[in-house]
Amino acid sequence: MVPAVPVIDLSARSDSISGMADVDSLIRRVFNRANDDNGGLPAPVDADRIVEAESQLGFALHPLLARLYRDVGDGGFGPDYRLLPLLGPGSSVVGEYLARRERSISAENPGWPEGLVPILTWGCAMYAAVDCRSEDGQVLLFEPNAYSGGAWDECWFRDAESLVAWLEAWLHGTGWAEVNAQGIGDFVELELWEQAGIRLADG
Repeated sequence: MVPAVPVIDLSARSDSISGMADVDSLIRRVFNRANDDNGGLPAPVDADRIVEAESQLGFALHPLLARLYRDVGDGGFGPDYRLLPLLGPGSSVVGEYLARRERSISAENPGWPEGLVPILTWGCAMYAAVDCRSEDGQVLLFEPNAYSGGAWDECWFRDAESLVAWLEAWLHGTGWAEVNAQGIGDFVELELWEQAGIRLADG
C-alpha cells in the first residue's frame, strides 16, 4: 500500500518546510533558472506518473520534490549533473533507488536506507538524496569513495537541512559543490549524518 511515509499537505503546511511560506515563489524561481540554464528542459510529469513512481517506491515522494517534477520538469535541472528523471528508461530516481535498496537489503552491511531517493549524481558514485521520511525533505550526500568495509554510516553526510535550503543554495551559487569548484574561500566539508547508523540498522 502507498504511502508508507505520511503525505504532507504542501499547500496547507508550506510554512513548515524550512520556515519558507511561499513555496510557489520558489517553484517559479527554480523554473526560471532551469529554463535559463537549459532551453530544452524535459516536460513535467503528470499526476499519473507521480502515482506510478510512488507505487514502485512503496512510499510517497516528499511533496516539494513531487512538485519539482510536476511543475518544473522531469529532471534535467539543478546543480552540476542535474536532477535525474523520475522514471526510466535509463537512470532515474525510482530505478536508482530500487537498485540500491535491493543491494542494501541483501548485504551483510546495508548501505542505502529506506526512504532516501537519489535525485542527482555528483559523479564518482556520489549522489544527492532526499529523505522522504523527513518533513523538511533533508538532502544528504552519499560519498562512498573512502569506504573500506564494514558499516556504511560514515559514507552519509548532511548536505542541507531541507530541500528548500538545497534549492536556495543552488539558486544563489552557495552549495558546497559550487563553492569548492570555484576555489573561493574556505573548502566546505560536510558533517556526517548522525542518523545514518540508525536508519541503516532499520534495513
